Amino acid sequence: MVTLSPGLGTTPGGYHSRISGIGGYRPERVVPNSEIVERIDSSDEWIRQRSGIEARHRAAPEETVVDMAEQAARAAIAHAGLEVDQVDAVLVATVTHPYQTPAAAPELAHRLGLTCMAIDLSAACAGYCYGIGLASDMVRSGSAQNVLVLGVEKLSDFTDYDDRTIAFIFGDGAGAAVVSRSETPGISPTVWGSDGEQKAVIAQDESWMEVRANPDLQFPSIKMQGQSVFRWAVWTIAKKAQETLDAAGLTVADVDVFVPHQANMRIIDSLAKTLGLPESVVIADDIRTTANTSAASVPLAMSKLVESGQIRSGDVVLQIAFGAGLAYAGQVVIAP
Repeated sequence: MVTLSPGLGTTPGGYHSRISGIGGYRPERVVPNSEIVERIDSSDEWIRQRSGIEARHRAAPEETVVDMAEQAARAAIAHAGLEVDQVDAVLVATVTHPYQTPAAAPELAHRLGLTCMAIDLSAACAGYCYGIGLASDMVRSGSAQNVLVLGVEKLSDFTDYDDRTIAFIFGDGAGAAVVSRSETPGISPTVWGSDGEQKAVIAQDESWMEVRANPDLQFPSIKMQGQSVFRWAVWTIAKKAQETLDAAGLTVADVDVFVPHQANMRIIDSLAKTLGLPESVVIADDIRTTANTSAASVPLAMSKLVESGQIRSGDVVLQIAFGAGLAYAGQVVIAP
C-alpha cells in the first residue's frame, strides 16, 4: 500500500469516487482443454503454451447474459454494503447480448427492482474499464452517488469451435463493481482511446445484414488475427498503462496489484516486463481457469483476487483492458 499523492491525479472541484464493492459470477460448467482439442487438431500442451489457458466456464444453453449479470450485480452490491435501491444507474458492458435492442441494462435494472438510468456499452474487452471511467465521471459530477458497472459475456454463442485460432480462447461469465461517492480519491483519470484503422483485427465475421441477405451463411462468429493483436497489445498497451500511472501521479513502485485484460498469458507477462513491475506486485492470472471473457475479464479477475485475499482493501490497483475496435481503457483504482 502507498500513501497517495493528493488527488490521485484527479482535478479539483468535483466529488471523489471509488470502487465500493466488486463481485463475479462464473457459470457452473467447467470446460477443460481436453474437450476442445479434437475438433481443432490440437493439444492441451499447445493451448497452454500459446495462451496460458487450462479451462474455461461455459454458460448453460438457457442461461443468458442478463442471468449472469444479475448474479454478479447482487454480489457487488452486497460487497459494497448497499441496498439495491441505493443504485442510481446501471452500465452494462457487453457485445454478446443477442438483441440489437432492447439493451440488457434495462432488463437487469428491472430484475433488481430499479427504474434508474440503464444503458449498454459496446467496447468489447475494454468495455468494463470504459464503464468504470464513465461511472467515476458521473459520481464526480454529482449526477449519481452509486453506479453499478457490469462486464458480462456469453461468448460461447459467438465462437466457432472448428476454428483453430479462436475455439480455445473464450469463456463465459460476469463481473461487476459499484462506483460510489467517496471522501477521498479512489479512481484516477481514465486513459482511453481507439485505433479504428485496425477494426478487422478482431471482428464478427459477417454483418447481420449479410446474414439476412444470404440464408446459406452460418450464424456469425468472432474472428481474430492473433499475431497482430499480440504485437499491438505488447507495444501499445504497455505505453498506455504507463500513461495511466502518469495520469495518477504514480510510478510502478506504488503499484500493489496489476489487473490487465485476461487475453493471453504471454501478453500479460510481456506487459509486466515492459512496465518493469516489481516482483512484489500481484499480477492477475485468471485466464488460466476462466479464459478470455472479454468485458467480464477485468472484474472477474479482480473479484477472484479479492475473494482469495490477494488484494487488501486500500491496495493500489492498475487495471487496463483492450480489444476489438481496437479500443483500450485503463485507470488506477483503490481496492475496496
